[in-house]
Amino acid sequence: METAIAISGDDGAPCVNHVTPIRKGVVSYPEVIATFTVQQKVFMKKALYLLPAAMLFFCASVKAQQVNIDSLSLIAQIGQDQLELGKLQNMVYQKTMNKEGAATNAQTSASNNADAAEKLSDDPTNKQLANDASNKASEAKSDARKSRKQTGRLDDLNKQILDLKLKISGEQSKLNVYCTTNPPTHP
Repeated sequence: METAIAISGDDGAPCVNHVTPIRKGVVSYPEVIATFTVQQKVFMKKALYLLPAAMLFFCASVKAQQVNIDSLSLIAQIGQDQLELGKLQNMVYQKTMNKEGAATNAQTSASNNADAAEKLSDDPTNKQLANDASNKASEAKSDARKSRKQTGRLDDLNKQILDLKLKISGEQSKLNVYCTTNPPTHP
């Protein structure tokens, strides 16, 4: 006949501390099973209380990580957009000067064209004056086109700046959702 050894419980509860004979391959541990059932009930009660708390903690930490990642990506995007805004704003002065220069050239060309046309009207049969008036008209037309292009480029730049400012303000309002600022309370 074989024997099996039972071990006492960790909590000091009375357990089987003796050798139990094995009959036909079946070991009988009624006290050990009873102790395990009591320990299992205590564990289940603890788990019943700890499991929801653990889930709440886990979900809160996942949400906090998501908020942290979202806010960091917004901060990075705002930084990139502000850098781009600075570059665009630095271009405004040069574009404005280009527009003014093109407008001045267009006015000068138009004035030269008017002078050449007036000279041609005094002597309409003069081939040299006719060629000169034609050249001045072409110059005036070309300078007027350049002036319109420079005006369009400045307008486009100002539109890009405005769009970027609106985008940055939208991103900052999204970031304000993540940044909870509590106003200081003074007693």
